[in-house]
Amino acid sequence: MTIQRRELLAALGVGGVASAAGCSAVGGREGGGEGENGTDGESEVGVAGEALTLTTTTSTYDTGLLDAIHTEFEELYGVTVDAIPRGTGAALRTARDGDSDVVMVHARGLEDEFLRDGYGVNRRDLMFNDFVIVGPESDPAGIQGTGSATEALTAVADAQATFVSRGDNSGTHTKELNLWEATGTEPGGDWYQETGTGMGEALNIASQQGAYTLSDRGTFISQRSAVGLAVLVQGPIKGGPEILANPYGIMAVNPGVHEGVNYDLAMAYIGWITSPTVQDAISEYRVNGEQLFFPRAVSEDPDFGQYVPEGWSSESDDSDV
Repeated sequence: MTIQRRELLAALGVGGVASAAGCSAVGGREGGGEGENGTDGESEVGVAGEALTLTTTTSTYDTGLLDAIHTEFEELYGVTVDAIPRGTGAALRTARDGDSDVVMVHARGLEDEFLRDGYGVNRRDLMFNDFVIVGPESDPAGIQGTGSATEALTAVADAQATFVSRGDNSGTHTKELNLWEATGTEPGGDWYQETGTGMGEALNIASQQGAYTLSDRGTFISQRSAVGLAVLVQGPIKGGPEILANPYGIMAVNPGVHEGVNYDLAMAYIGWITSPTVQDAISEYRVNGEQLFFPRAVSEDPDFGQYVPEGWSSESDDSDV
């Protein structure tokens, strides 16, 4: 781990490296033999006692999902996972600086830019949920049950009802801006408030002000009991518009760009979290009896476009002409 990264983790209050207990090799448990992933225990890569730095969205962190599943990985390899929650844009900037080993985010356009610029490798689809438009039960803009997200936002703008935007270049903020663009409306004025905060805080502010906001379903479910807001426009999980789909991806930071990244451990983590067992654990994770995330890594019909930026093949073909 570089000095710069140690300083970053210290500033964020992230815990230190774990003791060298448990597994001493990627792909096999201590003692050799064939590991759970079918890897020969003799093909060892020493990782025990090391730390994996994961930059991730606030939604995966605030919902408690990572706390629920990471213990197994840490015990399996004898390591710690230092999860740093940030908006997608900030998470990718941290990785560009070489201060992260692996990134878990939810804005495909930003992920593709990261890949095209050579900073990320081995991207995988991970899981999905969806976005919802939430607001006060009094619903002053009258959007409840609207089947179109863009029509709902247009109604909010026309009514100049208070709307809270994260304004932080996160995946949720990126989706929100895309929706406003689709409406042909440029939001602004006293009714439109940018907070520069994570999703949980944005929900708190919206609740205090009786405002509307866009939220990922998982964070809203985990915060619902603490905020006086209701889902007014559903995403596709509950039959709403597909434009509110919210897929998550994961990728390693390119060791060819940053020699100090822990690429071996990053790839072990990606293999672990996209395995059938952990995908099942993601599916089974509940808050208040509700499923927050839906697995996407294991499929009978895999999408091979997940590994490269969208449109990459056609760009490569054009360059060969």
